[in-house]
Amino acid sequence: MYIMAEMHRRKSAFHFILLDKRQTEVIGVINFSNIIIGAFKACYLGYSISEMWQGKGLMYEALMPTINVMQEQQQMHRIMANYMPHNHRSGNLLKKIGFKPEGYAKAYLQINGEWQDHILMSLITKNNQS
Repeated sequence: MYIMAEMHRRKSAFHFILLDKRQTEVIGVINFSNIIIGAFKACYLGYSISEMWQGKGLMYEALMPTINVMQEQQQMHRIMANYMPHNHRSGNLLKKIGFKPEGYAKAYLQINGEWQDHILMSLITKNNQS
């Protein structure tokens, strides 16, 4: 926990947890990491939700205010998120939020010992679009 708090203090990453209605169980996480300030003003979005909570709109509901925090309070111009091509649910979620595809990366990330292709997406803050 100390490392996460220090990253938050330094504004190099922000971590959010999703709790059930009773606030007794962590059901998901949202992370904004690799934050770059200066001329780039960008970060990466990562998220995950327990299988039993998937498909209920909870991640969409949680991502909207956290993205707003990153755009408004942290002044992020570009939020990037990537997903594996077979993960249609994640791709549809990102598209629903407004992320746009920017490319396809072969062997982009090693997951469970295998290099996986990813679709690269980004969300540009509306008031900064050209």
